[in-house]
Amino acid sequence: MLARVEGEGALELSIKDGKIEKLHLRIFEPPRLFEKLLEGRPYTDVIDIVARICGICPVAYQMSAAHAIDSIFGVNVNPWVRTMRRLMYCGEWIESHALHIHLLAAPDYFGFENVVAMAKQYPDEVRRGLLLQSLGNRLLRLLGGRSVHPVGVCVGGFYSAPSVDAVKTLLKEFKQALPMAEQLVRWTAAFNLPDDQQLFTSVALCHPHEYPMNEGRIVSSSGLDIAINEYQNYFTETHVPHSTALYSHFNGQPYLVGPLARLNLNLGKLPSGVRQLITESGIAFPSNNMFHSVIARAVEIYYAFVESIRIMEQYTLPAASCMDFSPKAGVGYGCTEAPRGILWHRYELDEKGDVVKATIIPPTSQNQARIEQDLQTSLMSFGLDHGDDELRLRCETVIRNYDPCISCATHFLKLRVDRS
Repeated sequence: MLARVEGEGALELSIKDGKIEKLHLRIFEPPRLFEKLLEGRPYTDVIDIVARICGICPVAYQMSAAHAIDSIFGVNVNPWVRTMRRLMYCGEWIESHALHIHLLAAPDYFGFENVVAMAKQYPDEVRRGLLLQSLGNRLLRLLGGRSVHPVGVCVGGFYSAPSVDAVKTLLKEFKQALPMAEQLVRWTAAFNLPDDQQLFTSVALCHPHEYPMNEGRIVSSSGLDIAINEYQNYFTETHVPHSTALYSHFNGQPYLVGPLARLNLNLGKLPSGVRQLITESGIAFPSNNMFHSVIARAVEIYYAFVESIRIMEQYTLPAASCMDFSPKAGVGYGCTEAPRGILWHRYELDEKGDVVKATIIPPTSQNQARIEQDLQTSLMSFGLDHGDDELRLRCETVIRNYDPCISCATHFLKLRVDRS
């Protein structure tokens, strides 16, 4: 099985007698072979290799891999490592969500072709988005050495610990920017979003004591509650004839992962101040409106700022930034919450710690079937009598709303409509 991420997109749409006869979202993804490239490699190479799968969410790939290999080697990380992994994940959520909201989603809802055009009328909002994104990147550099494909993460922890002074400097900037993150929630809640109520199953991690990032059980809005090593007993990946992208199903049906699914399933795990802000925004969660995903992203940015400030205020230098361990053979699993949803890894290692087999299931492939299902429902609600250009924009808006980790996440869609 191949880990496929980048690609180009096209939509084939057949309309007859006011109904959709065929809707195929075609993603043309060349095999990237990451799972196969890992075979035979030592465990020390895995974390840096998987980071290259995505330039926007490399930490998610690194953390899922680190957790899986930790479990094989019997590594129990100390509280400092666990907390710093959470802090680094906060940085990724901030930079990824801020990029999506301001550069990809907002132009759709404000009627602009792109963010450059939007910036002429909304310069302060765009600057705010870029500032929030930059602070997320700063947090990644603090722990990872650089913001794109960080190199500071290793099995058992981190290669080094940031200085107290470096953390204090960034903490001051995060406190200054916290009101901007709050404003972002209120701003997105005021968007003129379509009221597009749908039935779908939300799937996310759930942790007993905290909003999920690195740890938890896999739960669903339909009652699923399993350990991460049971994932393949309930979820399947398959090929479809019209696309090279893999499609995932839960008990044979599409499902949703990502910020809206997380918020729907974990609202009660947010701090009271974050929940109060959601209440004041006037948007009720759990929500069945997929377009509320943009608000969920803003809420998670605000939460990530609150959580980052809490962690950095308590920061001290550790006795050790990485745990001691010895390689051994075994099978391990890792599942963490990437900005776009659960990212599941399975590794089989030999006695030297070399990779025998790797399986990586990214959130974008898990959302593929749900995107097609959403397009069907949204287009019928929107009205099929609209012109091709209007239908194309609507389809692009629906797809971008999932923040798919494919190059066609921007204005991309090649739409072919057959109205015979």
